[in-house]
Amino acid sequence: MSKTKEAVLVLADGKVFRGEACGHIGEASGEVVFNTSMTGYQEILTDPSYANQLLTFTYPHIGNVGCNSEDVESFATHAKGVIVRKFSKLRSNYRSEMSFQDWLEKNKLVGISGVDTRELVLHLRDNGSQMGIVSSSRTDVDAILADVKALPGMEGQDLVKEVTCKDPYTWSQGTWKRGQGYSEHAGPEFEKRKHIVALDFGVKFNILRLLVDQGFRVTVVPASTSAAEIEALKPDGVFLSNGPGDPAVVTYGIETVKALKGKYPMFGICLGHQILGHALGAPTFKLPFGHRGGNHPVKDQKTGKIEITVQNHGFATDADKVPADLKVSHMNLNDKTVEGFSIDEIKTFSIQYHPESSPGPRDAEYLFARFAEMVEQGI
Repeated sequence: MSKTKEAVLVLADGKVFRGEACGHIGEASGEVVFNTSMTGYQEILTDPSYANQLLTFTYPHIGNVGCNSEDVESFATHAKGVIVRKFSKLRSNYRSEMSFQDWLEKNKLVGISGVDTRELVLHLRDNGSQMGIVSSSRTDVDAILADVKALPGMEGQDLVKEVTCKDPYTWSQGTWKRGQGYSEHAGPEFEKRKHIVALDFGVKFNILRLLVDQGFRVTVVPASTSAAEIEALKPDGVFLSNGPGDPAVVTYGIETVKALKGKYPMFGICLGHQILGHALGAPTFKLPFGHRGGNHPVKDQKTGKIEITVQNHGFATDADKVPADLKVSHMNLNDKTVEGFSIDEIKTFSIQYHPESSPGPRDAEYLFARFAEMVEQGI
């Protein structure tokens, strides 16, 4: 029987957690955050919005359904490391193709298990998310702490440049159905569809799939694409994707949105919502420990209905600095932060949370149909 290897997590404030190594043996640094979802660890770890972060799962048992080639949300893993309470070496699911351990090793993700994640989450909740290092290759805490303190924080970091696509591409895949897999669309009829240009700030695949399900033909373009280049593609609508980092420094995206607003129906999700806010005069601020998980209640200000939402963001729009002419459409019931904008006269709206779920509740998928209706109507 092989002996377990020691691993250590060191936070910037000097707090230390010891455990056992899992995944790739090595070292990873990033912002230590937590996610409250009970399922979907593979989708979460491949979400580009987790770039440069060490992800703590609050659910105590991670890895038991294994991993597969279908449940990924981007072309690569983006989280830097994994922190869990109980790491399952066994897997049991009819769709499983490999163990979580093998998947972590394949993707070179460093992990630590055996951590009291309740203590860690309470520490982050009370003291705020902070930079940290997970290491299974060295255990000299003093040396690691010195390295942690030298790490730059998330404020001021443009991580979009690290996750956006290099070149434009067409997306034609629809959502997954049991027994059928993912639908694929091509041919003359597909080319006749309404055309959406998606600015890729770190887009998730299932967002693109749901746009295709609404009858769109989607062209994904790099985040640095100019307004003139987008207009040359002759879109019927523009989509602003989710993504990582500080929205205030994605100035190229903000300028593009400023130039396009009012010309096309526009829909933004997460970072896309924040960038739209900046373009319309609503700044953002860093949340103490962010919103990450599948159980966040949001109120639709127009209908009064409550949606249980999937969230993943460390910044939020400052409710006190929203211009008077900008309508706040949704509010977070936990901390009263802004969760959506609506500018009906120019057929533009945005949502801070993730209506595509994957994983999580599907309460908000109707928003894709709303966008399709706006695109059909045109400006």
